[in-house]
Amino acid sequence: MAVKDPTAVERANLLNMAKLSIKGLIESALSFGRTLDSDYPPLQQFFVVMEHCLKHGLKVRKSFLSYNKTIWGPLELVEKLYPEAEEIAASVRDLPGLKTPLGRARAWLRLALMQKKMADYLRCLIIQRDLLSEFYEYHALMMEEEGAVIVGLLVGLNVIDANLCVKGEDLDSQVGVIDFSMYLKSDDDIGGKERNVQIAAILDQKNYVEELNRQLNSTVSSLHARVDSLEKSNTKLIEELAIAKNNIIKLQEENHQLRSENTLILMKTQHHLEATKVDVEAELQTYKHSRQGLDEMYNEARRQLREESQLRQDMENELVVQVSMKHEIELAMKLLEKDIHEKQDTLIGLRQQLDEVKAINMEMYQKLQVSDDAMKEKNEIIDRLEDKTNQINAAMKQLEQRLQQAEKAQMEAEAEDEKLKQEYVNKSESLQKEFSQKEKQLLQLETDLKIEKEWRQTLEDDLQKEKETVSHLRIETQEIINLKKEKNKQLKRICEDQEAALQELASKLSESKLKIEDIKEANKALQGQVWLKDKEATHCKLCEKEFSLSKRKHHCRNCGEIFCNACSDNELPLPSSPKPVRVCDSCHAILIQRCSSNVP
Repeated sequence: MAVKDPTAVERANLLNMAKLSIKGLIESALSFGRTLDSDYPPLQQFFVVMEHCLKHGLKVRKSFLSYNKTIWGPLELVEKLYPEAEEIAASVRDLPGLKTPLGRARAWLRLALMQKKMADYLRCLIIQRDLLSEFYEYHALMMEEEGAVIVGLLVGLNVIDANLCVKGEDLDSQVGVIDFSMYLKSDDDIGGKERNVQIAAILDQKNYVEELNRQLNSTVSSLHARVDSLEKSNTKLIEELAIAKNNIIKLQEENHQLRSENTLILMKTQHHLEATKVDVEAELQTYKHSRQGLDEMYNEARRQLREESQLRQDMENELVVQVSMKHEIELAMKLLEKDIHEKQDTLIGLRQQLDEVKAINMEMYQKLQVSDDAMKEKNEIIDRLEDKTNQINAAMKQLEQRLQQAEKAQMEAEAEDEKLKQEYVNKSESLQKEFSQKEKQLLQLETDLKIEKEWRQTLEDDLQKEKETVSHLRIETQEIINLKKEKNKQLKRICEDQEAALQELASKLSESKLKIEDIKEANKALQGQVWLKDKEATHCKLCEKEFSLSKRKHHCRNCGEIFCNACSDNELPLPSSPKPVRVCDSCHAILIQRCSSNVP
């Protein structure tokens, strides 16, 4: 016999169960005659059968903790394909009691049945098989023709009215087991007890097998998770072991290098210590001989310091004298300001006198309106007065230098005014006689006088403007003088600070130059030394006489020769030492006195 495909058998069985459950639900609901609730047994079996149909051929998805196999994934996809399903999906997500994806899927099926749109939703899902392939295997019920048949059967459920309470129902922990007893009953087999016992045994075996299968699935999923965790930990341990081995090898190499370097450093330090011991002994001997010269240099430096302190004291005294002179200058400036104010007061008095003179002149003009001769004389007087006003303006500009000249000019002007008054009085008597003859010319003279008045007013305005400009210029010159004084003070302070800084720098530079010269001489002395042993250096190189108390050894810094004090008479003065220094006859280098073993 040909072996049937087990998946095809499963699809056929699930299709038959769906037909039976849908048919029984419609018939019982029509006979029941009212809306169905969630406790109605055929309705519960219908949801269980639909859950099995949707689970058939569902792919196993790996989650973070374990393997997951749920129908919420494809049902959640419906809202993208059918816009009216967005309301159901949103209400399912907002339900507070649902915690698992399976519970959300069960709630979604109940809400779709109440809306009478379950067939429409699943039809849109079946059409998009390329999207369903992500969730189902190729042999699944929803991917084959049986799924389309079930969707067609679901259209008949639109005649049923259901009122289901999803909010308070525990949909996460329900056990989806199909009750076959509801579909196996018939009128012919009701009396057969043996058949009922067999059916009960089969159902018990089926329940046992399903429970055993569920437990095996859970154990398999846990074992898979353990295997994955063990593989990950094993790979991590292998990597850590390799890293640790590499680190150990590197540390061993570094240890070997450090040991070799340590031995080299010890050898170098020993050689260096030996060389330094020899150098220290030679430096001690030279230090004893150069100590005396350093003391003399120190005394000379103290003497120079005293001289510089005396110079500083003298400079401070000069600074005090300059400060006192500065105060005297300030007092002189204040006195000059007082003199300027007094001169301004005298200038005001002169202006008042000038105004009086102008008033007198106006009276004279009125008296001289009668005659032509008087007008000519009046014009001459006006010219003279204009000259005098110009002289006064010039005197105002140079008032500080020519105050005495202005006073003399004022006295002369007063004398002239008195003379003119007398002349005008004498002439007025003669003019009164000719008054009747000159009445005709009066109108012309009045017009001329008006013109002259206007011209005189313009001259007075110009004079006032010039006076104002003079006052502004005086204020500006005073401000400039004050600014110059302040700048001079600041420049004096800056010069004093710079002179003090230069004195300090000069003292420091002189000290540093002396130190540098001493260091250079000491370095030159140490560069060319080739010390001979005391046993070998017993005779002088020039006179070849033996060294003694009277003939001491002198070593050349450059050529290394040893001479006695009698042969090395050449001396050279140095700026850093008060005494002259002995010099070699051959290379003219500085000689160093050396103690021998036979001389104490």
